[in-house]
Amino acid sequence: MYSKSHQVEFEKYAKNYDSNAFIQKKVAKELVQKLNFKPKTILDIGCGTGEIYKNISWKIDRFVGVDCSSSMCKLHPQSKNIEIICSDFESLEFVENIKKLAPFDLLISSSSLQWAKDIGEVFKIYSKLSKKIAFSIFTNKTFKAIYEITNRESFLPSFDSVYLLSKTLNNCIIERKIYKMDFVDNLSMLRYIKEGGISGGNRVLDYKEIKYLLNNYPHSYLEFEVAFIIK
Repeated sequence: MYSKSHQVEFEKYAKNYDSNAFIQKKVAKELVQKLNFKPKTILDIGCGTGEIYKNISWKIDRFVGVDCSSSMCKLHPQSKNIEIICSDFESLEFVENIKKLAPFDLLISSSSLQWAKDIGEVFKIYSKLSKKIAFSIFTNKTFKAIYEITNRESFLPSFDSVYLLSKTLNNCIIERKIYKMDFVDNLSMLRYIKEGGISGGNRVLDYKEIKYLLNNYPHSYLEFEVAFIIK
């Protein structure tokens, strides 16, 4: 379940999210491109400001999106065939209500399930709502160099743990992809970590670590690791 810090973070940076979420945009686009069919009814878990919907190039009958941030939901594209619900996607109330709208041609989620309290339980519950699934999940090699330098452990799930959980979905394909994002200087890089939505409200670094990295981070880029799950 989204923590309070996640909700506060996404509410705080919602207006600037689209201008900062470069990696999330790329991941959402690639996730949609991996589909081998054109679903007419879609459920988007953690829909945010609408990156999945923006990448759909075909006509759809119904699009349902859920996100815990009311500010994000307000920025999502609107039309008569779109229904955006502001809710925690792990809440029992939402789960029971969304079951009434099932089945969907496609269940999709991009850059959101890493914040789930129990990813395995999300897989179990939501896989019953659609035979077709497309997920992208940020995993713990994201910010790899920073964690190695500061000797911290990532708050994100490991690719291996996501891989094992994906086996419960049966006949799915899972792929690991590494992205790199370049920055003009270390200050821009640290600002991105704060405002880019990947940290989700978690305090990745303390003041001393930020000061050290500002002067000593050895790369011009950040790394991001993403697990793509397609069924």
